[in-house]
This record gives sequence, C-alpha cells and structure tokens, in this order.
Amino acid sequence: MRTSGTGRRPFRTTERTTTRTTTGTTVTRTTAALAALAAGTALLSGCGSSDDGDNAGADGRITLRIGTFGSFGYDDKTGAKLYAEYERLHPNIKIVESNVADGQKYWDTLKLRLSRNSGLADIQALEVGYIAEATGPALAGKWADLSKTGGADLGAYLDWKVKQATTADGRVIGLGTDIGPMAICYNKDLFAKAELPTDRAEVAKLWAGDWGRFLEAGRTYAKNAPAGTAFHDSASGLFNAVLSSSPVQYADASGTLDWENSPGVKQAWDTAVAAAQGGMTAKLRQFDEKGTWNAGFKNSRFATVACPSWMTGIIKDQAGPDNQGRWDIAAPPVAGNWGGSFLGVPKSGKHVKEAAELAAWLTAPAQHAKVFGVNGNIPSTKDTLTSPAVQGAKLPYFGDTPVGQIYSAAAAGIRPAPISRWDGQVKTFLTDNGILDIEQRGTEPAKAWENVRKLVDDKIDQ
Repeated sequence: MRTSGTGRRPFRTTERTTTRTTTGTTVTRTTAALAALAAGTALLSGCGSSDDGDNAGADGRITLRIGTFGSFGYDDKTGAKLYAEYERLHPNIKIVESNVADGQKYWDTLKLRLSRNSGLADIQALEVGYIAEATGPALAGKWADLSKTGGADLGAYLDWKVKQATTADGRVIGLGTDIGPMAICYNKDLFAKAELPTDRAEVAKLWAGDWGRFLEAGRTYAKNAPAGTAFHDSASGLFNAVLSSSPVQYADASGTLDWENSPGVKQAWDTAVAAAQGGMTAKLRQFDEKGTWNAGFKNSRFATVACPSWMTGIIKDQAGPDNQGRWDIAAPPVAGNWGGSFLGVPKSGKHVKEAAELAAWLTAPAQHAKVFGVNGNIPSTKDTLTSPAVQGAKLPYFGDTPVGQIYSAAAAGIRPAPISRWDGQVKTFLTDNGILDIEQRGTEPAKAWENVRKLVDDKIDQ
C-alpha cells in the first residue's frame, strides 16, 4: 500500500466492539459510494413498503414485504420456494420480496427509511458489513427485539452470529441467514484452453497458501488465455477476498476503525492493485446496475471469481443453463469468510409479530438446509452445518462437485475478528473509489489511496 505524505494521523473513532468473521491462521459482501439523497429518494418511491395502507387485502390476508439484496435463495423462481411454502402453511399471509443487486445502495436507502420511519419493508435484510452500525446507538432502537418476538430459537445459531446482531443493552435485532466461507470458483473450459489443470485438487495446488501464488496463476493463464477473456473478474472482488482471509481488517482489537494501519487492508490493496495493473482482471464492478458483471458470467469473460458460498447462487443465475457444468469450485489460497447476513424487523411496522415469525421461520435450521441445497448459501445454524444434508450436498449446477464438503470444511475454521460500524462504507470507498479507479481509469495507486482517505474524512462522522 502506497500513500502520499507522512505523519498524517489515522482516522479513528471509538465505539462498542462487534465482530466480523474470518478464518484461517494467517490472513482472512459487495458494493458503490454513499448514495446521494436524490438516489435514495428514487429508490424509496420505487419499492412497496410496510406503510402502504395496512397491508391487508379485502380477503383479510396480510401482506408481508421483505427487502433483500443479492441472492438470499428464498424466492419462488430460482430459489428454494420458501415464500410459497410459508404461504401454504399460513393461508392468511402473502409475501412480496423487493430485491436489489447493490448492497451499498440498499443500505444507504435503508438508513434513510429508518430515519423517516417510512418506506420500510416488514422484514429488512442486513449485511454483516453494516450490522455494527445497525446495532449502534443511532439505529438500535429502530428494530424489534427478536429475542422476545417471533419465537426464534437463538440457541440454534452460531454464538458469534448472534453476538454480531446484539445491541449494547442485549437486544437481538437480526437473525442469521448465512455465513460466507471462501473458495475460488473457476471456469473449467477456460482453464483447459489456457492449458491449466481442471481437476479441483490440482487447481487448488496452483495457489495453495499464498495469494501471491494466485497472481502467479493469473500470469500463467494470460500466456494462453482465450481471446477476450481475463483470469479474474474484478480487482475489487479480489480485494474483498484477500481481506476476508485476514484476522485484522478495518478495525483494531477494540473495534476502533483503523483501516490505514491495517496489515490486512495493506495486503488486500497491494494484491488487488497488482492484479489490476497486471491486466489480470476483466475490469468489472461487481453487482453493477447495468448488469455488465452479470453478463460476464454468461459470456465467459473471466476464468475465476472469489467465491464465498453465496456466490454459487449468483453464478447459477447469471451464467445460466448454457454454462451448467462448466464451473467448478476449488479451495482458496487462504481460508476466509466474506459476507453473511441477517433478517431484521423494523419495529415501526404494522405487523411486527407476523414479520418476526416469518423471519424466524426463514432462518430456522430446516429452511437453512433447503436454501443451501438450491442456492449454496452456507447456514449459520450449528446443527445444519454438520448435518448430512449439508455435508453431502451437491448443487446440480456444479455437477459432482462436493459443495457441502468444501464449504463446511471452510466454515469450521471461522473465528471472529473485530469490526467497526464504518467497515461497510470504508470498504465501498476502497473498492469503488480506489481500486476501481486504478483498474478502469489507470489512476496511480498513491493518488487513489489519497482519494479514499479524503472520502473517509469527508463522509464519515469522526
């Protein structure tokens, strides 16, 4: 990591300690800069919410709205069809999901809605990068206490997952959906054309133990790369993957933001910059609104993608049926955990009890297993992780790949690392306003780093 100037103090803000998940013994989701108020307002008007009337139709059915981002695997089209199942079990309930791709814009809009107590869904998904802010003093009071409402069995969840969503006064504002143990997903056809091994064990050996070896594999790929393809999808995605494998990320041990001095951030930045400047990436922004990144899967524009468990569902949906069987999964250079989410219930909703009951059902062990079997999202409930249904699971899209074994083995090593309430925003600045500028515009790394530092100082309250 190169910075301009010396002697500038690091940005620090003291707060309650929370934890992010990491794995491994060495070093360990998604998204754009702070949305402008106008953009947030536009998103507000574009989605249904819990204050659209009383959410009850003429037939007496209650409509519960759930706001999500990315791929949670609940839906009735490509997911585990959990909404339809719940509606059969509860004929008085109708479920409507509003989903967006960009997690940062989702969070910015959600904060605006929370501040207004308006436009909120009955259930709102929360990404781990923002859970410390959601449980912090400004927002904690906006959520129902799911330890007292909805009937969730908190003992079923991983202890550290419950702790992440617990406020300073002991209220639980979110129920764990999944965790994000890491792997590398790769396109076997592109590897074969580039004269690289395609067997997942041999592929893993290419980069075992060192992200530097991953870059070396990228250089080897480039020697025989099929025209129009790149080794990796995104330098920003690589940054997130490398950082996810570090026990020191954006915060110090006390939960104080100290990203400029973080060895994990330094390693992730340097690795991502090397990939960008070395021409190893397709120069794509993950989860972009134009769908260019999504199209990259379908058109086989890149050979690898950093692949937390929830990414398998995205590959299935975006690469499409024509590419079924072409993608496989190998162990990562260093084990890590990228992402994982929660379901929360705004307490200003008109149907808090019913929403909390739905959230508890969607995140119960039985439903976790169903989602994993279809979408690959690794459960955050203890017994489900070790169940035969997960251990022996294979995803049809990935053929005979032992998906359950790969990800459950990675999940077994997860241990908590400190996070601050600002991690999600700093991540966005580093990736979308730092690394992406280097990758797409050729900005010098020192200048890009300084731009990130100015954004942190300007946009985050100190």
